[in-house]
Amino acid sequence: MASDEQCTGDSPTHDQGKIGGLTPPAEADKDIQKLCDSVKVQAEKLAGKTYDVFTAIRYRSQLVNGNIYFIKVHVGGEDYVHLRVFKGLPCDGGNIELSAMQQNKTLKDPIVPF
Repeated sequence: MASDEQCTGDSPTHDQGKIGGLTPPAEADKDIQKLCDSVKVQAEKLAGKTYDVFTAIRYRSQLVNGNIYFIKVHVGGEDYVHLRVFKGLPCDGGNIELSAMQQNKTLKDPIVPF
């Protein structure tokens, strides 16, 4: 049986606020980059191309039954994509999956839920 600590969805580096609430935009850190790295192949399949650059820039998150991350990713030149990445709670296996992706984004496009 999993401990309560494993099922809280708390992260030492990401303040989730209240359940269902969306955090304000924040600069991506190494943890967010790791999430992006883990779904890069899925993103490339959805886009139908490979990315030489795949750098997390900013993100927002939402605490649900796990965490949903909305991440702005630089994919080269002036091109950006927005990813919706779900990370399950540790007590549920902590699975990470790319839920959706928006292409043709710019650096100035706001990160909004999709």
